[in-house]
Amino acid sequence: MGYAQLVIGPAGSGKSTYCSSLYQHCETIGRSIHIVNLDPAAENFDYPVAMDIRELINLDDVMEELGLGPNGGLIYCMEHLEDNLDDWLNEELDNYLDDDYLVFDCPGQIELFSHVPMLRNFVEHLKRKNFNVCAVYLLDSQFVTDVTKYISGCMASLSAMVQLELPHINILSKMDLVTNKREVEKYLDPEPHHLLSELNERMAPKFKKLNKSLIELVDEYSMVSFIPLDLRKESSIQYILAQIDNCIQYGEDADVKIRDFDENDDDE
Repeated sequence: MGYAQLVIGPAGSGKSTYCSSLYQHCETIGRSIHIVNLDPAAENFDYPVAMDIRELINLDDVMEELGLGPNGGLIYCMEHLEDNLDDWLNEELDNYLDDDYLVFDCPGQIELFSHVPMLRNFVEHLKRKNFNVCAVYLLDSQFVTDVTKYISGCMASLSAMVQLELPHINILSKMDLVTNKREVEKYLDPEPHHLLSELNERMAPKFKKLNKSLIELVDEYSMVSFIPLDLRKESSIQYILAQIDNCIQYGEDADVKIRDFDENDDDE
């Protein structure tokens, strides 16, 4: 059985930085992971790229040859990846062992994981290849400065969770760049009625029923929970990795190692 993280989130939320920090952390503790680039527009990497979608298709080439813009070109690239799951992706995956750990660094175009089927079909293919997969959704903590932005982030994350149908970990990234941490920390695990009260204060009275429905929806899906990520702290990465490992049952099927010993010495 293989293991995989699907790292998703809006553009600029710190997905590639997270992948780089995760790789460095695992290298430090002597653990092997492989980072996969799924962004056909990516240029520079701070980690070794184990697999690269640009070997299959490149966004610049698509835009030049088909006359598409960045968004349309990216959708075309991902559709091309979907058409080549049985060929290119299978050939790449064959290079890895059954218990290897892959981290897929995805593009930041939000519709790819909210309502178009390409990434969902990609995930289903990984499952058929016997991978346990977890979605890791990153949201920039500097974006979460008030309740309206927080609810917006929650709804985007919820949309991805429903679309992908995967175990889901939500991360507030870039906590090391936040100047007023108290303003952000109150949204890590807030009480729904506090959110509703704050939302009603900021919105016109005619939106009260809508606000109540939004808060109930977020609460019912147990979505009101984010894990802060501070890249300055090794313990922060370690904690998040432990949460993800638990989601995908990493290492639970590993053989128990029994240390040999000398029975004679034991008798003594």
